[in-house]
Amino acid sequence: MRHMQEKWWAAVIEPGREGEPEDRKHVVALPKGNVDAGEKPAQTAEREVNEETGIEATLIVKLGDIKYVYVRKWAGNEQAFKVVSFFLMKYHAGQIGDIKPDMQHEVRRAYWLPLTEAPGKLSYNGERQMAQKALEYVEANHEKLAQS
Repeated sequence: MRHMQEKWWAAVIEPGREGEPEDRKHVVALPKGNVDAGEKPAQTAEREVNEETGIEATLIVKLGDIKYVYVRKWAGNEQAFKVVSFFLMKYHAGQIGDIKPDMQHEVRRAYWLPLTEAPGKLSYNGERQMAQKALEYVEANHEKLAQS
Protein backbone atom coordinates (compact mmCIF):
# COMPACT_ATOMS: atom_id res chain seq x y z
CA MET A 1 0.00 0.00 0.00
CA ARG A 2 1.03 3.58 -0.48
CA HIS A 3 -0.16 6.87 0.96
CA MET A 4 -0.54 9.56 -1.69
CA GLN A 5 -3.11 12.19 -2.63
CA GLU A 6 -4.36 12.07 0.97
CA LYS A 7 -5.47 8.42 0.81
CA TRP A 8 -4.12 4.88 0.91
CA TRP A 9 -3.69 2.86 -2.29
CA ALA A 10 -3.24 -0.88 -2.91
CA ALA A 11 -0.94 -2.31 -5.59
CA VAL A 12 -3.02 -4.67 -7.72
CA ILE A 13 -2.42 -6.66 -10.89
CA GLU A 14 -4.24 -7.98 -13.93
CA PRO A 15 -2.90 -11.53 -14.36
CA GLY A 16 -2.03 -12.87 -17.80
CA ARG A 17 -0.41 -11.21 -20.77
CA GLU A 18 -1.33 -9.14 -23.76
CA GLY A 19 -2.85 -11.28 -26.48
CA GLU A 20 -4.38 -13.80 -24.08
CA PRO A 21 -8.11 -14.51 -24.23
CA GLU A 22 -10.20 -11.67 -22.87
CA ASP A 23 -11.64 -13.82 -20.06
CA ARG A 24 -8.76 -12.78 -17.74
CA LYS A 25 -8.38 -9.18 -18.84
CA HIS A 26 -10.77 -7.87 -16.22
CA VAL A 27 -9.43 -9.93 -13.31
CA VAL A 28 -8.11 -7.68 -10.54
CA ALA A 29 -5.88 -9.52 -8.07
CA LEU A 30 -3.25 -9.05 -5.41
CA PRO A 31 0.35 -10.00 -6.21
CA LYS A 32 1.24 -13.47 -4.94
CA GLY A 33 3.31 -16.50 -5.84
CA ASN A 34 5.02 -19.70 -4.81
CA VAL A 35 7.51 -19.89 -1.96
CA ASP A 36 10.97 -20.63 -3.36
CA ALA A 37 13.32 -23.09 -1.64
CA GLY A 38 14.82 -21.52 1.47
CA GLU A 39 12.32 -18.63 1.58
CA LYS A 40 9.91 -17.77 4.34
CA PRO A 41 6.41 -16.62 3.30
CA ALA A 42 7.19 -12.98 4.18
CA GLN A 43 10.29 -13.05 1.94
CA THR A 44 8.18 -14.54 -0.84
CA ALA A 45 5.67 -11.72 -0.44
CA GLU A 46 8.36 -9.05 -0.76
CA ARG A 47 9.88 -10.76 -3.82
CA GLU A 48 6.54 -11.36 -5.55
CA VAL A 49 5.34 -7.80 -4.98
CA ASN A 50 8.53 -6.54 -6.60
CA GLU A 51 8.42 -8.99 -9.51
CA GLU A 52 4.72 -8.53 -10.28
CA THR A 53 4.33 -4.78 -9.69
CA GLY A 54 7.78 -3.20 -9.98
CA ILE A 55 7.69 -1.70 -6.49
CA GLU A 56 9.62 -2.45 -3.32
CA ALA A 57 7.66 -2.64 -0.09
CA THR A 58 8.32 -3.31 3.58
CA LEU A 59 6.33 -5.79 5.63
CA ILE A 60 3.95 -4.23 8.17
CA VAL A 61 1.81 -7.15 9.40
CA LYS A 62 0.50 -10.54 8.31
CA LEU A 63 -3.18 -10.25 7.38
CA GLY A 64 -3.99 -13.95 7.21
CA ASP A 65 -4.06 -17.10 5.10
CA ILE A 66 -6.44 -18.23 2.39
CA LYS A 67 -6.87 -21.96 1.73
CA TYR A 68 -8.48 -23.24 -1.44
CA VAL A 69 -8.58 -26.02 -4.02
CA TYR A 70 -8.12 -25.33 -7.72
CA VAL A 71 -8.02 -27.44 -10.87
CA ARG A 72 -4.77 -27.66 -12.84
CA LYS A 73 -6.15 -27.64 -16.38
CA TRP A 74 -2.63 -28.07 -17.76
CA ALA A 75 -2.15 -31.26 -15.66
CA GLY A 76 -5.13 -33.41 -16.59
CA ASN A 77 -7.62 -31.50 -14.40
CA GLU A 78 -5.73 -32.55 -11.28
CA GLN A 79 -6.96 -30.84 -8.11
CA ALA A 80 -4.42 -28.96 -6.01
CA PHE A 81 -4.73 -27.62 -2.46
CA LYS A 82 -3.10 -24.26 -1.87
CA VAL A 83 -2.45 -22.00 1.13
CA VAL A 84 -1.63 -18.36 0.37
CA SER A 85 -0.36 -16.02 3.10
CA PHE A 86 -1.14 -12.32 2.71
CA PHE A 87 0.84 -9.48 4.25
CA LEU A 88 0.19 -5.77 4.51
CA MET A 89 3.22 -4.02 3.09
CA LYS A 90 4.15 -0.37 2.71
CA TYR A 91 5.65 1.07 -0.47
CA HIS A 92 9.15 2.50 -0.23
CA ALA A 93 10.58 2.53 -3.78
CA GLY A 94 10.03 1.71 -7.43
CA GLN A 95 7.53 2.46 -10.17
CA ILE A 96 4.19 0.64 -10.32
CA GLY A 97 3.89 -1.23 -13.59
CA ASP A 98 7.65 -1.58 -14.10
CA ILE A 99 7.30 -5.34 -14.50
CA LYS A 100 10.41 -7.35 -15.24
CA PRO A 101 10.39 -8.91 -18.75
CA ASP A 102 10.49 -12.46 -17.36
CA MET A 103 7.28 -11.76 -15.38
CA GLN A 104 5.29 -10.26 -18.25
CA HIS A 105 3.92 -13.71 -19.11
CA GLU A 106 2.22 -13.75 -15.68
CA VAL A 107 1.16 -10.12 -15.25
CA ARG A 108 -0.60 -8.04 -17.90
CA ARG A 109 -0.35 -4.83 -15.86
CA ALA A 110 0.01 -3.46 -12.31
CA TYR A 111 -1.56 -0.28 -10.99
CA TRP A 112 -2.64 1.59 -7.85
CA LEU A 113 -6.23 1.09 -6.69
CA PRO A 114 -7.67 3.13 -3.79
CA LEU A 115 -7.59 0.83 -0.76
CA THR A 116 -11.18 1.79 0.07
CA GLU A 117 -12.25 0.35 -3.31
CA ALA A 118 -10.20 -2.86 -3.14
CA PRO A 119 -12.68 -4.95 -1.09
CA GLY A 120 -15.30 -4.33 -3.78
CA LYS A 121 -13.12 -4.52 -6.90
CA LEU A 122 -10.81 -7.48 -6.35
CA SER A 123 -12.01 -10.51 -8.30
CA TYR A 124 -11.47 -13.24 -5.69
CA ASN A 125 -13.44 -13.51 -2.46
CA GLY A 126 -10.46 -14.39 -0.24
CA GLU A 127 -8.50 -11.43 -1.58
CA ARG A 128 -11.47 -9.12 -0.98
CA GLN A 129 -11.45 -10.32 2.64
CA MET A 130 -7.72 -9.58 2.93
CA ALA A 131 -8.25 -6.11 1.46
CA GLN A 132 -10.97 -5.47 4.03
CA LYS A 133 -8.57 -6.55 6.80
CA ALA A 134 -5.92 -4.22 5.37
CA LEU A 135 -8.40 -1.34 5.28
CA GLU A 136 -9.41 -1.96 8.90
CA TYR A 137 -5.76 -2.12 9.98
CA VAL A 138 -4.92 1.11 8.16
CA GLU A 139 -7.94 2.91 9.66
CA ALA A 140 -6.96 1.75 13.17
CA ASN A 141 -3.27 2.63 12.71
CA HIS A 142 -3.41 5.57 10.29
CA GLU A 143 -1.25 8.00 12.25
CA LYS A 144 1.44 5.43 13.04
CA LEU A 145 1.59 4.31 9.38
CA ALA A 146 1.67 7.84 8.01
CA GLN A 147 4.74 8.60 10.14
CA SER A 148 6.71 5.48 9.22
